[in-house]
Amino acid sequence: MTTAFLDRPVATELRPLGTVFVTGGASGLGAAVVEAISAAGGTPAVLDRRPPTADAAYSAVDLADAAGVTAAVDDLIDRVGPPSAVVTAAGIDACGRLTDVPADEWERVVAVNLFGTVRVIRACLPALTAARGTVVTVASTLALRGVSDATAYCASKFAVRGFSHALAAELAGSVGVTVLVPGGMRTPFFDGRTEQYRPGPDADLADPRAVASGVLTALRQPVGTEIREMLIMQSGETSWP
Repeated sequence: MTTAFLDRPVATELRPLGTVFVTGGASGLGAAVVEAISAAGGTPAVLDRRPPTADAAYSAVDLADAAGVTAAVDDLIDRVGPPSAVVTAAGIDACGRLTDVPADEWERVVAVNLFGTVRVIRACLPALTAARGTVVTVASTLALRGVSDATAYCASKFAVRGFSHALAAELAGSVGVTVLVPGGMRTPFFDGRTEQYRPGPDADLADPRAVASGVLTALRQPVGTEIREMLIMQSGETSWP
């Protein structure tokens, strides 16, 4: 048996965080990621429709607006420098049966969750390639199984996961790609829904800060090492498998 591979140099030092662009960084998981990056010595910068409460650079953007995404990324680069990593935590939903959800609302879910993810990564890719950086996309346990009254959300998150797998293959050796598959979290994501679409009082939901810790683990992998997919959820949640 040969052991020659043991003599190959391997990067083992954790990667410094650097500047990390976070979509949806004003609330929910995105805000928890911004907080975690700051606490770990990195520099978060937020792309969102609303300003973050954290002390972080911010550029207002509607992720459904292609030209707006490019302008917002360019604005942040001008102010804080190019990103070494991107976390695409922004996400919306439109609950209801397909025939009951207006077409423009249904399509906006896909525009924000999928196309917004792709647009931000595309705009940041030159900087990420130069830094041999990292992308963390955010899918969902509903990227693994379909459920009734969530066709838009499931379609968008299945697509984010597939896009991430393909992108990881495409960028192998130049940019690391991790797709995060989180279960339900205690965030404002469920606010404003009718009772039938809100988690029950006994639902076992994750603290977004715990999920953000997993994001940091992916971001800090040594150059050349990648976590390709990461599923994080509460043990009592029922959305997986």
